[in-house]
Parts: sequence; structure tokens; C-alpha cells
Amino acid sequence: MKLFALGFAALLATGSVFAAAPPAATDVIHDKTGFFVHLDVAKVLSSTDTYGQCGIVPAQLKYLDHQDREHVLDYQVQGIGCANDN
Repeated sequence: MKLFALGFAALLATGSVFAAAPPAATDVIHDKTGFFVHLDVAKVLSSTDTYGQCGIVPAQLKYLDHQDREHVLDYQVQGIGCANDN
């Protein structure tokens, strides 16, 4: 019984270490898409390359705002790789 209690106490002690939340500085903000969305873009980190894709495809823009917070914007875009485009 003592071994069971000791094991349970050790499980609780290690579980509390892993339950701590990561620092708030690394949280990524997911922006909502829509008409007339104001984006505070200070630096673009990456964007989806849609070359060679045809039709409406999902794209993503990762950027930093002027407070150095990372944002992710998911949106739809027309690909430019259709063979029948003029």
C-alpha cells in the first residue's frame, strides 16, 4: 500500500511539471478572414507559393505585427498554374 501511495505521489509531482503552460510570448495569433480586415504587418515571415496550382487553393500568410507578435492568416486564393489560362 505504501508503494502505491509513493507511486501516486510521484505521478502527481511529475504531472504538475508538464501541466505548466508555455510562455505567452510564443503564442501565435490566428487572424480571421473577411472583408476589410486590417492587418498590422511589420514583417512577412512566410507565405504560400501557389505557382503551378490550378483553381481556388488554400494559402497561409505568417507575419509579425509592430509589437513583434506572430500572426497566421489562412485564406483562399486563385492559383496561377492552370494550363488553359491566357
